[in-house]
Amino acid sequence: MMLAPITHFLPLTNIRRPRLLPFPGRVLVKAGQKVNAIEVIAESHIPNKHHLLDIRRAFGVSGAIADGLITRQKGEHIQKGDIVAETGKVFSRVIRAPVDGSIVAVSNGQVLIEASDAPLQLQAAMPGVVREIIQERGAVIEVNGVLLQGMWGNGKIDFGLLQLHSSNPEAPLMVEEIDPIMRGSVLAGGYCGDPGVLQTLAESSLRGLILSSLHPDLVGLAAGMSFPIIVLEGFNRQPFNPAAFNLLISNEKRDVSLNAADWDLIGGVRPEIIIPLPDSGMLSTEFDEVAPGLTVRIQGAPYANLIGTVLEVYNQASLPGGLQGPAAEIRLPDKERVLVPISNLEIIA
Repeated sequence: MMLAPITHFLPLTNIRRPRLLPFPGRVLVKAGQKVNAIEVIAESHIPNKHHLLDIRRAFGVSGAIADGLITRQKGEHIQKGDIVAETGKVFSRVIRAPVDGSIVAVSNGQVLIEASDAPLQLQAAMPGVVREIIQERGAVIEVNGVLLQGMWGNGKIDFGLLQLHSSNPEAPLMVEEIDPIMRGSVLAGGYCGDPGVLQTLAESSLRGLILSSLHPDLVGLAAGMSFPIIVLEGFNRQPFNPAAFNLLISNEKRDVSLNAADWDLIGGVRPEIIIPLPDSGMLSTEFDEVAPGLTVRIQGAPYANLIGTVLEVYNQASLPGGLQGPAAEIRLPDKERVLVPISNLEIIA
C-alpha cells in the first residue's frame, strides 16, 4: 500500500468534526440542536494567573516604607493601568496594574494581583447539527456540503455570503479592485502580495478571505487580521487549482463557513471552508492510497503545484538521480506524462 497525504476539494460530502475544550468545562448545546459556525457550544474558565508587584525593589525602599506607598487594599478590584503604588513626590513615580483583576494580598511592600477569570468559549467552527455530546468537553458537529481544505489559516472563525473577486483563477487581488459591495461577505480573491489589500479589507467589515496564495512577508499581518483568512495553495504567487476554483465559482452567493485553524498534522485539524448543501445522496468517498484514476497535486520541482491524473503506480521505479523507489506516472493538464515519487504526491479528493 502506497499512501500519500490527502487534501479535500469535495463537491458534496458528509463532514463530522469533534469540537473539544482543552480542559473540562460546561457544554451549552444539546444533541440534535442546529448551530452556526460562530455559535458558542461549550465554555470553560482559564486557570487564574497571578502577578506579583514588588514595590520595594521598584522604588528601592524598605518593606515598611513601601507599604505606605501602596494605594490599594486587599480585596479591591482594579483595572489594567490603575495606579497601585506611587511615591507622591514632586516627580512622582507610579506603578500600575498590568491586568484587570483583584488584589489578593498586600504584605511587606509587595502586592499580589489575581487576573480576572476570563471564560474560554468554544465555537462550533462549522454550521450543522450536534450529533453527539462529549461530557464536559464539547460536541460532534455534522453537516453535508462542499469541503475545501487549505494550507494555512490565521486562527479565526466566521461565515458569510461567498463572493468571487475574479473569474480568472490567476488574477491577483488589487487594492483598486476592492468594491464596497464586498462588505460583510466572504471574499475569494486569488494571490495577495500587497499589504495595502489586507489593510483596506480590514476597514470594509469583511467576514472572511479565501486566497489562492499569500506572499510570505505578509503572514504576520494576515495573522493579526480580525477576520478569518485561509490560503489554499501556499506561499509566493500561485493560482487557484482548477478543482478548488470550480467549486468556488459554482457556489458563489451561497453561505460559506471559514475555520481558519492552524494545520495540526498530529491532531488532524486543517483550515477548512464548508458550504452547507442539502444531501442529494451522492456523497464523495475519501481515499488515502495512490491509485490509477485519482487526481493528485505534485509537491516539489520541477512540477510543483501542478495537478494531474494518476495513470500507473509502481512499487519500484528508476527516478532522476539514479534513485529507486515507489512512484506514479502522472498525466498533466497539457497531456505530458511524468514520473513522480509517491512521497511528492498529495491526493486531491
